[in-house]
Amino acid sequence: MTRNLPHRPRRMIAAAVLSTFAAFLPAVASALDADRADVRAFIADLAAEHGFDKDYLRTTLGQTQTHQAILDAISRPAERTRPWHEYREIFVTPKRIDAGVAFLAEHADRLARIAERTGVPAEIITAIVGVETFYGRITGRYRVIDALATLGFDYPPRATFFRGQLEELFVLAREEQLELTELVGSYAGAMGPPQFIPSSYRAYAVDGDGDGRRDLLGNWDDILMSVANYFVRNGWQAGEPVTVRSDTDQDFAVPTGENSLKLSETVGSLAKRGLHFDSPLDAAAPAQLISLEGKTGHEYWIGFHNFYVITRYNRSTMYALAVFQLADALAAARTDAPAVAEKNPGAKRPRARS
Repeated sequence: MTRNLPHRPRRMIAAAVLSTFAAFLPAVASALDADRADVRAFIADLAAEHGFDKDYLRTTLGQTQTHQAILDAISRPAERTRPWHEYREIFVTPKRIDAGVAFLAEHADRLARIAERTGVPAEIITAIVGVETFYGRITGRYRVIDALATLGFDYPPRATFFRGQLEELFVLAREEQLELTELVGSYAGAMGPPQFIPSSYRAYAVDGDGDGRRDLLGNWDDILMSVANYFVRNGWQAGEPVTVRSDTDQDFAVPTGENSLKLSETVGSLAKRGLHFDSPLDAAAPAQLISLEGKTGHEYWIGFHNFYVITRYNRSTMYALAVFQLADALAAARTDAPAVAEKNPGAKRPRARS
């Protein structure tokens, strides 16, 4: 039986309980304080370096929102919290493969032109936008300025980097005549189907259709050509392999997410260490061993130069392997051939040439 509380109306009690509960919840969003010392210093630097009006900067930044959800998201990226077999299941799925085949068909002519001009295969370009945004369908829900301000001023581990991206955003919007406060993207400030951060947009975006603009938000000629340009500028070698599955009788296991991104080995040195794989490259070709947690045990992959190039797009071996496997699955689906990643995964392969 409920005891009567004559001196505290139930409405007051309920309000008190809700207030106490709310105190333990993170704020959903709050306005950025433009009078903070670090914000004022940023405004002064941006005005001095790029000639922006200080009042404009202060007003614009004063209208931004910092989001706790952004801080939560950046602290637990899938590349660091999931084993490979779970990460792969996010991106290499029948639904994403089917959508990718449809995308390849829809954009066949422009992808063929871009592939011929750059040497980057249509399937690789398609797999990038497939992994990043499901072929442009999921491009983010945060205002880019809010995301970069949140991380630039309230995320100490990478504040310098994201403050630099916020600076790049102001310059980019002015250069490309973009509505700064209307740009929407990921929690990390990446934009459009290819998810370019502002510095990458400025450095790698190209005018793919010759209309005088670099539009990575809605122009597929510009978007797909810019993805290919990113690869070319980072050294993509046309016709060379990306990665190959390896077998070994030894244990080369490493914790999830701790694979090196460097090509610190060669084809020959990995063969001498007991890795069994097939490679068209000679023994001196740079390579790396990638060890991942598969569904039934450890998987070993040999990454070559073009694999390294994919990691320049996103600094993660799992990301690069997901892109490769999706591209491989798309190529197989187009030709009704079995994907490399799925063919006899446990079978022995010829040894690399040494």
